Amino acid sequence: MESQLGLIEQSFNSCYSLWVRDALDDLPDNFTITDPSICGHPIVFASKGFLKMTGYSKSEVIGKNGRVFQGPGTSRRSVMEIREAIREEKATQINLLNYRKDGTPFWMLFHMCPVFDKEDGRVVHFIAVQVPLSRKLRRSETECGRNVSCRREVCSDSLLELGRVLSLGSALDSDVRAEGFEIEEPCEASDVEKRRAAYAIHDILSVLTHYSESTGRLVCGKRCSLSGVGSLSSSLNISLGRIKQSFVLTDPHLPDMPIVYASDAFLRLTGYARHEVLGRNCRFLNGADTDSSTLYQIQESIRLEQACTVHILNYRKDKSSFWNYLHISPIRNASGKIAYLVGVQVEEGCNKQDGVGLSPEMRQLSTVGAVKIAVRSSTMAATAGPSKS
Repeated sequence: MESQLGLIEQSFNSCYSLWVRDALDDLPDNFTITDPSICGHPIVFASKGFLKMTGYSKSEVIGKNGRVFQGPGTSRRSVMEIREAIREEKATQINLLNYRKDGTPFWMLFHMCPVFDKEDGRVVHFIAVQVPLSRKLRRSETECGRNVSCRREVCSDSLLELGRVLSLGSALDSDVRAEGFEIEEPCEASDVEKRRAAYAIHDILSVLTHYSESTGRLVCGKRCSLSGVGSLSSSLNISLGRIKQSFVLTDPHLPDMPIVYASDAFLRLTGYARHEVLGRNCRFLNGADTDSSTLYQIQESIRLEQACTVHILNYRKDKSSFWNYLHISPIRNASGKIAYLVGVQVEEGCNKQDGVGLSPEMRQLSTVGAVKIAVRSSTMAATAGPSKS
């Protein structure tokens, strides 16, 4: 958990000046900011208004995925619309039923939009504004208190259990009504509520843009750089984030074959922050004692579009060296063309990495397999285009 909190700190510190949190806290709106490049697409900022609205503390929200606010009455269709918007890296605005910490459900207007890196067009964050809708819930004549205690039990379960409950879909709607609440479908959000959400998005983007200027990494609300063609989609970032092993993806079609994705485990292994890695060639890991014949072997395998495994001496950010059991393999898209190269790192003599019980070779091959599935699924989804409801 400590390592994830460190990544969350980097998520903000690498993009904005240190004063951005104070400026965001001064805004009266209910909103969260998430980072799709971190494993689990966690919340990296939650406004005071959002915490007050939901009843959670900041420590209970930061690092969590937004699904923890969903419950048995949350529409699966609405959740899928949000996921689709994330995959397509576009804004969306829907009515959504969420739950407070005490278990009470409430309707809100959910307005989400991406935040882009102005230079490379990559999505760095998503803003999600929540505007409570003026709609009341009817209590049935059954024991209303029983529903709240039941909801608390669901809240205390693991995320996996909550996911299993949600998968039951609309069949649970009747159970919710039977346990004390009859959840009415809300009216469409009023023009006032829609304008309130749009103004909030504008204000938040203005703050983020202003406080990104001092870091030299400008952000904006629209993709405004053609160089973003080489960046990964948010959905692929999220899929790759589920892979725990240390690895990087490079794009062989761009000049100098830059890194376009670096896993959290790679950042921990090397000591670099994500923004210090993306866009660079992997040679920055080499040093004075790195064997040139090993580097030539790697170059030849890339030229021949073949996989290779080598032992290579690499260097961390703090200049300390480590022996890297490195496996490199081409990754093909759904059409069979090479889309990326993956480099999987296993530090020799280190037993603390994920994959306990597996040999280094099996850990590397399983990582390559997982990356292939993520890339091919992403390209197939992109080819299929937006889903139609």
